[in-house]
Amino acid sequence: MSEPIVPVNEENQVDDSPTLTFEEYRVYQGEPDVQYELYKGKLLAKHRFESIPPVLTEQPVDNSPTLTFEEYRVYQGEPDVKYELYKGKLIPMPTATVLHIKICEYLVYKIQRYLATHNLDLVVKTGLGVRTDENKSRIPDVVVCTQSLLEQAAARPGAGILDFDEKPLLVIEVVSENRPEYYIIKRAEYNLADVPEYWIADPKQNKGKLRVLAFPEDDDIYEQNDYLPGQQIESVLFPDLVLLVDEILNPPLVEELVKAEQARLQQLEQEAVIERQRAERLAAKLRELGVDSDTV
Repeated sequence: MSEPIVPVNEENQVDDSPTLTFEEYRVYQGEPDVQYELYKGKLLAKHRFESIPPVLTEQPVDNSPTLTFEEYRVYQGEPDVKYELYKGKLIPMPTATVLHIKICEYLVYKIQRYLATHNLDLVVKTGLGVRTDENKSRIPDVVVCTQSLLEQAAARPGAGILDFDEKPLLVIEVVSENRPEYYIIKRAEYNLADVPEYWIADPKQNKGKLRVLAFPEDDDIYEQNDYLPGQQIESVLFPDLVLLVDEILNPPLVEELVKAEQARLQQLEQEAVIERQRAERLAAKLRELGVDSDTV
């Protein structure tokens, strides 16, 4: 039998676990073999009450303004600060670490080349917003969508955000400060917004992984697969995309990859010039012998 829930005193830590709506709770998938109940928006594990405990304490009053989505779209805040919208409240995004930046750039680089190789009319972007609910909007680290959707977003005034009926194919989030936000809150939002595929790149030291969430056939709740260092991820939408977990979580500099790419192109061009010169010398020799090279 579980212990009764008691109010916390001043010595208790403030509960910073995520608060879920019922719809977010409905699609939540936690640890295997653990059932969760929802208590005042907090997850309560039936088999381990200490996992995400609700606390009965007076929370500070949030006096910040509540914005509609349209107000958020044209909102101008502090310079160089990006904001997401959650239940009408502005959520400032933390400044990215160098590793975070490198992971995003590497993913964009690899996906761009995949799209070009397969001649797909898709684009991969950073900084593009995705509206997930009436008063919620996120800025994933990487977004893949059609060119036409990007052009629609560009034609509207204000921030570049894909609206309800402008579904991206793939969103990728790189875990930073608030880990539960990516695995619980954002997962539920993207699931309920019918985003076909959601990746979570988690570079946590000694516990790094990449989680791929996608809709199984004839189902509307994400199915998840975790990929660890030493493994290659498997995308449902892009099955031929080759990405290794090690390279994603500890990526090379994109600038170095571009340099190597240019070096290969220059080598191919030099080889083509040498081959062309060889062919010209052979044709000249044949002409000296009275042989028409076109008939050989």
